[in-house]
Amino acid sequence: MLRAGKHVLCEKPLALTREDITEIVKVADESNAKFMVGQICRFTPAFEKAKELIDSGVLGELYFVESEYAHDYMLIQEPWRCDPLRHGVIGGGCHAIDLIRWLAGDPQEVFAYGTHRLLPHVTYDDATVAIMKFNENLMGKVFVSTGCKRDYTMRTVLYGSKGTIIVDNTSPTFTLFLDDEETFTFGGKITGLGGKSIQHLIPVKINNHNVTEEHKQHIAGLLKNEDRAAIERDFPLMPAWVQVLIMKLYE
Repeated sequence: MLRAGKHVLCEKPLALTREDITEIVKVADESNAKFMVGQICRFTPAFEKAKELIDSGVLGELYFVESEYAHDYMLIQEPWRCDPLRHGVIGGGCHAIDLIRWLAGDPQEVFAYGTHRLLPHVTYDDATVAIMKFNENLMGKVFVSTGCKRDYTMRTVLYGSKGTIIVDNTSPTFTLFLDDEETFTFGGKITGLGGKSIQHLIPVKINNHNVTEEHKQHIAGLLKNEDRAAIERDFPLMPAWVQVLIMKLYE
C-alpha cells in the first residue's frame, strides 16, 4: 500500500521478523505516503497523565522505570496467538516496551531472560524479563508474562529524584508519591508536604484501548501535511466513522 502511495496506520507490532521490519521502514522512507504504527499506550489517559507529570519535572530526574504486560493466554488460544513468530514480547509486550521508550527514551543496552513453564499450547517463552540501561543514571525493566495467574494489567512504576508514580491501564486512579520538600498542584489546590512523602491518588478515565484517539492522531497528521482537496477527493470512499472524525477536525 505504501508503494501505491496509500497512507497507512499499522497496528502493532510493526512486523514479526527483523527482515520485514527493515523492508517496511525502507519503503516508508521512500514513499510520499504517511505511515504510523499504532501504539495504544500513548493514548491511554493514565499513561498520558504520567507523561505530562514527567515532562513537567514533577518527578525530577528519572533513575528507574519498569513496566509489565501481564495477560493470561491459557484460555485465549486463537491460532494467531500461538504462532511461533508471535512471541509474547512481540504480540503484547511491545506495548510495555514502547511505553517505557515513550516515557524514558531509547535504551542503550538491553539483555533478557525467558522461561516457558505455563502455556503448553505455544512454543515461545511465556515469561520474560528485559533489563535496560538508558544512560549512566537511568535503568529500566520490562516484564512480560502471557501465562500469569492474575487479571490483565500493564502496571508501570516510574521512580524519580523527587517522586514516584505507580500507574496501570485498568484503574480509575494512579498513585503519585512526592518528595517531602515538593508541592503539587492538582484540582486547584497546592499541597505542601511536611516531613514525609505523601501519597496522592490521581483520578483518570479508564480507556486501555483508545483506538479512536489513535485514529484521530493519524488523521490529524494527514490533514496537517496534506492538501485539503486530496482528503476531500477520497472522502466518499472513507468509512463513516472516519468521515465524522474528519468533519470534526475541519470544524
